[in-house]
Amino acid sequence: MNYAKLSDVAPAKASDHRPRHEDVVWHLGLEQIESGTGVIHERNFLPAREAGSSTFVFDQRNVLYSKLRPYLNKVVCPDSIGIATSELVPLRPDPSKLDRRYLCYYLRSLAFVSWISDKVAGAKMPRAKMDAFWKHEIPLPPLEDQKRIAYLLSKVEGLIAQRKQHLQQLDDLLKSVFHDMFGPSSPRFSEWPMVPISELAASDRRSMRTGPFGSNLLHSEFNEDGDVAVLGIDNAVNNKFEWGQRRFITLEKYEQLKNYRIYPGDVIITIMGTIGRSAVIPEDIPLAINTKHLAAITVNRRIANPTYLSYSIHSSPHIQKQLASKDRGAIMSGLNLTLIKETLIPRPSVDLQDEFARIHDRTQTLQGRLRVTIDRLQTLYDALANLAFEGELDLSRTTAIAESIEGEPENETDKPTTIEELPFELPTPTKSILDDSARVNQEALHTWLTAYCQHKGRQRISADEFLKLVDKKLMDMSIERNAEWLPQSVDLSTYEQVRKWIFEELKYNRLKQDYDNESNRIRVLATKD
Repeated sequence: MNYAKLSDVAPAKASDHRPRHEDVVWHLGLEQIESGTGVIHERNFLPAREAGSSTFVFDQRNVLYSKLRPYLNKVVCPDSIGIATSELVPLRPDPSKLDRRYLCYYLRSLAFVSWISDKVAGAKMPRAKMDAFWKHEIPLPPLEDQKRIAYLLSKVEGLIAQRKQHLQQLDDLLKSVFHDMFGPSSPRFSEWPMVPISELAASDRRSMRTGPFGSNLLHSEFNEDGDVAVLGIDNAVNNKFEWGQRRFITLEKYEQLKNYRIYPGDVIITIMGTIGRSAVIPEDIPLAINTKHLAAITVNRRIANPTYLSYSIHSSPHIQKQLASKDRGAIMSGLNLTLIKETLIPRPSVDLQDEFARIHDRTQTLQGRLRVTIDRLQTLYDALANLAFEGELDLSRTTAIAESIEGEPENETDKPTTIEELPFELPTPTKSILDDSARVNQEALHTWLTAYCQHKGRQRISADEFLKLVDKKLMDMSIERNAEWLPQSVDLSTYEQVRKWIFEELKYNRLKQDYDNESNRIRVLATKD
């Protein structure tokens, strides 16, 4: 395995492009970047003149690395031009030596993040020591192997992202079901009484309670292996019960605090810091009490279902608005038990509440399975990355590994059969067919479309996929020529020209159509030679 200093193969170099003050461009800040993946959750587009002084312009040739709090692992492979904060470093990998996506995956790897996290300066705002960063030697397998590694890791990363999207979709579905069943648009909403939460609690005097205050329970009395669990904000902060930091007290201490015991089916609510989060205590809870940061409610099961109450507290806009208006914390956000007792909630029939609880439980079961799958995929990703960057991964089996990860392809021709086909790149024209602004003309388009169709064999032909390849080729050519201009993205007229040619190819039987039962739509395929 060869190695090279980052400063030699990916020096800091911003884009040569200079947007005009009135141009609306992407403004990128650290808060937009997801840790570990580089996913951008929300893009801010503003006039270039609104960029601050501590910024720079980046483009698709850069890899953006966050030097602030490097343990947060924020690395971006930008797909368009933009303006970024100077807390991001614009690496410009040499395309003849270092694949851009390979560099992104390497900088996100556990080994590199662990290494750079020890090379920081500053206590409150730790930043990577850039002299150490630039001297770091990155493993440099052959360029084609780098692309194979990036391809394989992208497949696993894509599956993780897909499963996370499924988790979110289940969350959204459950919210929709709750709104349909209990929201103002529900057919019987007007018939339900609005009652204070206290009316849904059991009749016992201690059915609504907070944890022990002050010297009644000190942090010094916690231990990691005691007899009685102590629950806090971390057990409900994600609106479902989960074990966070384990805290215990002795049985002797519990005897002093047994009035604060938590029971199966109790509803717990965060009342300090992050207020209004809620969860239901599971049936298999061990002997436990709650801290002063939680309120606990033992529910009257004859008129209320704990799942309905908990979900209403953290998901109903009506209830969340009430809790926010009652927040009386001066330094920290906070509620007290009286405020929770007074909060009004609809009281539908317990049968309807139970029906929602069954739907909720089934959804939770599906989400639990997805989380297990995500954990396994993340373990696989970390293992593959470690092997790849140590030079111990058999890259001749990249396609086979990728297919085993994804499962059997729907059609054996839907996936490449040899690694040499990955990734496919449009050929460089033998003569110059681009003008100085890199605007693609019809000759270039037709040359590339022909190559694309021939490469795809009998696979699906996609105009969108083809035009993305055109965009990438234009960028690559501008880099190879060391051109000062940046390519213009393909526009609607280009798309229409490609569509016209595809229909012509269909007319002369050089392409064909068939029906894709799986996606329920017509697809275009290349014919056999």
